[in-house]
Formats: sequence, structure tokens, C-alpha cells
Amino acid sequence: MTTANTDRIIIALDVPTKEEGLALAGRLKDARTFKVGLELFTAEGPALFRKLKALRKDVFLDLKLHDIPNTVSGAVRSAFRHGVQMMTIHTSGGREMMVQAAGTARQAASEAGRPKPLLLGVTVLTSLKGADLEAVGQPADVASQVLRLAGLAKAAGLDGVVCSPQEIEVLRREFGPELIIVTPGIRPVWAAAQDQKRIMTPAEAVAKGADYLVIGRPITGAPSPNEAFLRIVEELA
Repeated sequence: MTTANTDRIIIALDVPTKEEGLALAGRLKDARTFKVGLELFTAEGPALFRKLKALRKDVFLDLKLHDIPNTVSGAVRSAFRHGVQMMTIHTSGGREMMVQAAGTARQAASEAGRPKPLLLGVTVLTSLKGADLEAVGQPADVASQVLRLAGLAKAAGLDGVVCSPQEIEVLRREFGPELIIVTPGIRPVWAAAQDQKRIMTPAEAVAKGADYLVIGRPITGAPSPNEAFLRIVEELA
């Protein structure tokens, strides 16, 4: 898929309160999509989405849903009702969970006459390495595990996956351009790695085939977040 460079970048609102999140969204006038994760969603709930909508921002709800199929399906319907454009589901929850979630998303969109939210399968967290997978009883080969879970997500009807930059190329070779790839673990050349272990620069990730880049602290922690955002857009160009 082809995406404008400004729309490729998803801003991670990894902050504890809606005041901080909305202040960042307001300062980032050129950014479109903002990721709301566990910390901020637990603190503020879906009421935050209405505030972001008022700022003309899109919402990427990153809760990595992982539960029995009916529960995840209900959560997808609720998120759609609140106007979420993208959301994550943990592929480790299994095929049936993802199949029901994808079906619910299609049905809810059809009933409402609105675009379907993008459902993205989380494969292996970017904080994990092979030894971490082995410790919880999974194969230690990260790339093979990502490939296996991505195939399961695609077969179940999800729109794409979330993976580290190191797995982009193998997924593109295996599944072609139809699978949306969202990539965290992105750090510009001028930013520190911090707690991400499998990282890459924005330009490298896009060159390898990433559709969307999730970037947090290099932008949100900058003295001028919008200038940092535009600096990365220029880097992509």
C-alpha cells in the first residue's frame, strides 16, 4: 500500500493522563494518528477518544486484546462504536479469536455504514529476544515465530500485523504487499534506543516495506514535538 510520509507516523501517547496526551496531540498539528495504549486507556477510558476526535486526530487503540473469542469480539465492537480507526489483537490468542474479531469488525462497519477499523495482529513484542521466548516455552527463533503468527493472522482475516523492524523483509517476501505492517521499535539516528531491543531508523524501516511507524519518545519527549515529527518526515523523504 502507498501511504504519505506524514500519515505513516503514528504517535505513541505513552503518558499517564489525558491532559498530557491532549496537550501533545494539540502541539503535533501535522500528525494524524495517535496510539492510545494500556497506561493511558486504563487511566482515562474511551472518553479520551472524543477529545482526540475534536482535534481531528485518528485513534490507534493498542490494547493487544487477548481473551476468549466472544470477549475479544465484544471489545472490537465497542472500540468501533467509539470511533477507533486501528486496534491490536494478540495473535497468541489463536485463530478462532481472530476470526471472530475480524467478522465482528466487518459486520459492525456494514451496519453503521462506516469504514471498517484496521485489525492488527501483534506477533512478538519488540522488548523480547530469543531467550525471552524460550523462557516461556516458545521457539527461540524470533523471525520464525513472527512468520508463523503473521500467517495465522492473515488466514484469520486480520488486516495486518505489528512486528519489529527486523521481521519486515521476511513478512514482505512471504505475504506480499497486501499485509499491512506496523512497526514499533523505530528510533531516528539522533535518538537513543531506550528499552527497545530490536530497533531501526524510520528510513530503513520504510525501505524494507513498513507501512506505518510507531514512534513515541523521540517525538513526544523533544523540546518541540512537531519539529521532531517533521524532521522524521524529512528523513523519510
